[in-house]
Amino acid sequence: MLSKEDVEKLLLKGPFHQWLGLQVASVGEGEIELTARWRPEWVVNADAGYTHGGILATLVDLTADWALVSQTGKGVPTVDLRVDYHRAAMQGDLRCVGKVIKAGRTVSVCEAQIFDGDGKLLASGRGVYMTPASK
Repeated sequence: MLSKEDVEKLLLKGPFHQWLGLQVASVGEGEIELTARWRPEWVVNADAGYTHGGILATLVDLTADWALVSQTGKGVPTVDLRVDYHRAAMQGDLRCVGKVIKAGRTVSVCEAQIFDGDGKLLASGRGVYMTPASK
């Protein structure tokens, strides 16, 4: 299993991940918790001030994906993704929790949940990811 520091170093190689303001809060075997620092560019409706759903979908995808990376140590491509939106995300940092549900030989299934600063569930989803070949 990779350490929190190793996962964060790999994660932050991506400029998009840097732009999202991601930080690794914790890593376990097949589990990860990330923080995404809120950015004004996330706002889709200036009057209401809520975050675009695409940001939440992105966070679901990458959090589920990186739960698998915590186990395999390798980046994995997304095969399929489903996202459910539970409430609007307003301004504020987001907590992203992901876990591996089934680690398979060719594909794996992972889930993620996105919470606001008050712990309210904003979005959740499940992804199917290619499993990297064993060494």
